[in-house]
Amino acid sequence: MIRLALALALIPGITLADGPSRVIAAGGSVAEIVFALGAGDRLIARDTTSSHPPEVQALPDVGYVRALSAENLIAMDPDLILAEHDAGPPEVMEILRRTGIPVVTVPQALDPGGVAAKIATVADALDLAEAGAALQAEVADRLALAEAARAALSPRPRVMFILSMQGGRLLVGGTGTSAEAMIALAGGVNAVTGIDGYKPLTDEAAVTAAPDVILMMDRGGDHAVTLADIAAHPALRLTPAGAEGRVATMDGLYLLGFGPRTGDAALELTGRLRDLMAGGKG
Repeated sequence: MIRLALALALIPGITLADGPSRVIAAGGSVAEIVFALGAGDRLIARDTTSSHPPEVQALPDVGYVRALSAENLIAMDPDLILAEHDAGPPEVMEILRRTGIPVVTVPQALDPGGVAAKIATVADALDLAEAGAALQAEVADRLALAEAARAALSPRPRVMFILSMQGGRLLVGGTGTSAEAMIALAGGVNAVTGIDGYKPLTDEAAVTAAPDVILMMDRGGDHAVTLADIAAHPALRLTPAGAEGRVATMDGLYLLGFGPRTGDAALELTGRLRDLMAGGKG
């Protein structure tokens, strides 16, 4: 049997997968890890938040990670579902488990150790322990570079992450969020400490927070925000960030996904913060 497997592996066009081969990734960072492990060809579907690498967008979309349909997922006949920690709703995840379809929940990551754990979880589920260890080492190297850059950033700017400004109402990242974790990795300090999670912020609280830099996701459509929008906001224009036009925007999955590119995202954000505080552009 071993000789047959080796012979088949040498035939062009034939590959032998030791692990699951019909995998659904429910979560952008999960899909990104699968591709980084060299197992993108095992994916048969992904959720709406999966945008990197570009090839993942060619796969069928099963919907938003927190609003999945059990019927749709079961119909795709997966042999494994890899799900972010907040995939759901909970009743859907329970239905999936009752069907006997293996569901592996990937833990949340808010620091380098968490990123390594996410990679290990996905690699183990795919029977790719060696590839997982190699990816962990590569990511650790990039995080080390980010750490060195962070240590050289002084003073540490106060950063406010704004998730949305629809209707002029601020929705910001408080304590315990991936936004706060990324700000810290980049050498900044979260300017919003009085709330947990992503919550609305009053205009008075925004002025009191006095951020040096405003950080946002680079989004289009109804969620797009310009420097003019920030300058016109009654509260933000009174903050150091708004008055000086110190605003940084980055791709959402890259910035908040805490996947394989976490070190690169932190390193880039450190550079943005440094340049903005020096009077440059973010």
